[in-house]
Amino acid sequence: MSAYPWSVATASETGRQFFERVAGKWSGSGEIVAGKYKGTKFVCSFAGSTPAGKTGMTLDGDCRVGVFNQQMSATVEHGHAGFRGTFLDGAKGKGLDVVGGAIERETAVFAIHRNALTGAMRAQLSGQDKMNITISVHVDEELVPVIGVALKRVDQGTVSAIAD
Repeated sequence: MSAYPWSVATASETGRQFFERVAGKWSGSGEIVAGKYKGTKFVCSFAGSTPAGKTGMTLDGDCRVGVFNQQMSATVEHGHAGFRGTFLDGAKGKGLDVVGGAIERETAVFAIHRNALTGAMRAQLSGQDKMNITISVHVDEELVPVIGVALKRVDQGTVSAIAD
């Protein structure tokens, strides 16, 4: 039995609709809310896209702290094995792997993993022009938010109109 209460076909269609709404240009501010760099504020710009013929998305762009820029990207695809992808350059580099997830209506939650570090990346859409992203990690048995970003759409609208 699946860990999620909906079928693969339903998950795929829900995912497709969610990912299409993420396509476009986004900009906004964020903050590191826990850890060594707690309180650090930054500004990000992303371009969201969907791969042709697949259910998935890529958010690609950068975040700026003062005069320093850091390239940021996340890629997620839904296939036969569920959701898979990378945050930054994946766990083999300096990033994280996306190893699972679920999408329900306007919220996507993806499991992230790197060596002993596990956590979740949550994207919440609000209407057509707002998206909040939270990255949390497991500390002992608790899921602790570490990074939060509030994005606004800066292009003219979504790539396709999806009725809710």
